[in-house]
Amino acid sequence: QVQLVESGGDLVQAGGSLRLSCTASGFIGRINAMGWYRQAPGAQRELVATITSDGSTNYTDSVKGRFIISRDNDKKTMYLQMNSLKPDDTAVYYCNARSATSWGRKSENWGQGTQVTVSA
Repeated sequence: QVQLVESGGDLVQAGGSLRLSCTASGFIGRINAMGWYRQAPGAQRELVATITSDGSTNYTDSVKGRFIISRDNDKKTMYLQMNSLKPDDTAVYYCNARSATSWGRKSENWGQGTQVTVSA
């Protein structure tokens, strides 16, 4: 059973930091790109950052210079270090993983989400 389990969400004051983790299990194929998405109340889910299996990263403009995405392939874990947090960062943060088997089957999986709340 494929699982992505996020942790690390919390209530923090503006200017503070949090580190989110996402651990993958049950994958048959190779995990390629992974990413963090977020969804604020009443808003659509949006991309925060992505990272490929070789470590190439991409960030949405609003988090550049403040957030750092990383992954440990041996531990099948992805991280999101969030610094200088702002109230606008308040959202449920979701982990995403795209995988592929050697015979070409591709899959996309989501975690259950972790709440990040930034108070002013």
